[in-house]
Amino acid sequence: MDDLRKLTSRQNASLVIFSFLQVDYTLPDYDEELFSLGEKLKRDINCNGSWIDSEDDGGLETDGHLPSSISMSLDDFQPSVQLHRPADHAEAAVLQEVAAGLREIAAQLEYNVVAQATQNLSKNILSSHCKDWKKYLSQEVDKAMRQGVGLEHLPQERIIMALSLTLVKGVCQQVPRLLKDLFDVALQYISPASAR
Repeated sequence: MDDLRKLTSRQNASLVIFSFLQVDYTLPDYDEELFSLGEKLKRDINCNGSWIDSEDDGGLETDGHLPSSISMSLDDFQPSVQLHRPADHAEAAVLQEVAAGLREIAAQLEYNVVAQATQNLSKNILSSHCKDWKKYLSQEVDKAMRQGVGLEHLPQERIIMALSLTLVKGVCQQVPRLLKDLFDVALQYISPASAR
């Protein structure tokens, strides 16, 4: 978790968010939405080539296949959905480690602060247009950080990322149909340089 710079890649940030969201899921509707999101990510990575880094043009290689950087299966992230990992297995392990570190921080967050922020975010999201959701997520993260989350010994960037993903996961567990849209909001929020 030492190197959050890997999250500037849209694909890497997406994989970390997806990995964070899939742990401890046991609600049937949430499971369905998560599976569907995994299928969407698979299509985005495989078909559109939209998450290939800018050094790669995202097109077919001369042999007619997709570049090897997106052609490996991603069993590490979700066995029931074939996504694709970075060509470097070590990088995939680092992304899993980032997600695990964020989950550890999320587990330490003050329960009352997170519960209230999740409730507020859910209420605001349900009564607004999705273009405003990033603003509401940012407001709730800022409010929770001002109240104090009891993790002053950790880097603030990590706390903010773990808190934002925890809030998104909390709302999605309450209202699973929002998962895909909130996933996109979280991606824009934690990796604004990679948002398109």
